[in-house]
Amino acid sequence: MKQKSNADGFVQKKGFHPEKAFRKDWQLWVMILPAIMYILIFCYGPMYGLQLAFRDYDFSKGITGGNWAGIKYFMQYFQSPMFGPTIRNTFIIAFFSLICGFPVPIILAIAINSIKRPKWKRSVQTAVYLPYFISTVVLVAILQILLSPSTGLLSHALKAVGLIGGKANLLGDPSAFVPVYVISGIWQSAGWNSIIFIAALAAVDGQLYDAAKVDGANRWQQVWHVELPAILPTIIILLIMNMGGILSVGFEKTFLMQNALNKSVSEVISTYVYNVGLKSSQFSFGSAVGLFNTVVNFIFLVLANQISKRAADISLM
Repeated sequence: MKQKSNADGFVQKKGFHPEKAFRKDWQLWVMILPAIMYILIFCYGPMYGLQLAFRDYDFSKGITGGNWAGIKYFMQYFQSPMFGPTIRNTFIIAFFSLICGFPVPIILAIAINSIKRPKWKRSVQTAVYLPYFISTVVLVAILQILLSPSTGLLSHALKAVGLIGGKANLLGDPSAFVPVYVISGIWQSAGWNSIIFIAALAAVDGQLYDAAKVDGANRWQQVWHVELPAILPTIIILLIMNMGGILSVGFEKTFLMQNALNKSVSEVISTYVYNVGLKSSQFSFGSAVGLFNTVVNFIFLVLANQISKRAADISLM
């Protein structure tokens, strides 16, 4: 930033002029324009409909034509018998997905970074990336084939080694829903999520490894004292962002895995909004439940960011 001195000799910083910045870097602004338009249209545009959570929706009057209801639908959700189960199920699935799924990409990135032969390294990277490109519908179909109690290959293998009972149904057992959901999610997304950690490890100065070897550090000590500290800021930033979606359990996968036997543990906020808000045409109530979910996620994001800022001096802002 340019500076200039006034008549008294004090240094003054020149103010920021958007029009000058645009003229200077207009090519960059043109490149980012599609992303800005996408965010404005699909992220900020729908926020106009949030007022539906505070109105009595009327088909003939539209979103803004209904009578003002205040927090009526929020109180209806808080007092409903499904408030506790949906919050509990959503938090349990999100918590175990975060606790079990977040460290795996870090470990995978360190393991891939340890491979010295470029050919093997590319092969392993490709192999672990591929599951991410399988659609959720196909993934659940694979789970249904592998875990079918009568013909499932994986189900029969687990029964053969005694890990599950002979009459166990992993697709219908409420106690098996969360493990199946979490493990399948890790298998599908761990490779893709490791990309950013691999990129962070690639930026580590090679002299740090040489210095560690001179000091007698073995491979595990290099990981602990060189690689982990180098990617720690990336780990914290991604952890904060994941905390912002602590109650945002994916709708598609949960809905497709849901059945009459496991619905007591698989009914999360997103599926509840669909079943009540859309299928039952209670649009105002569904909007209120969805808005409540978003507000809770935002609170978790802010708290995680503040804790990280005070503890490690690393934050999003």
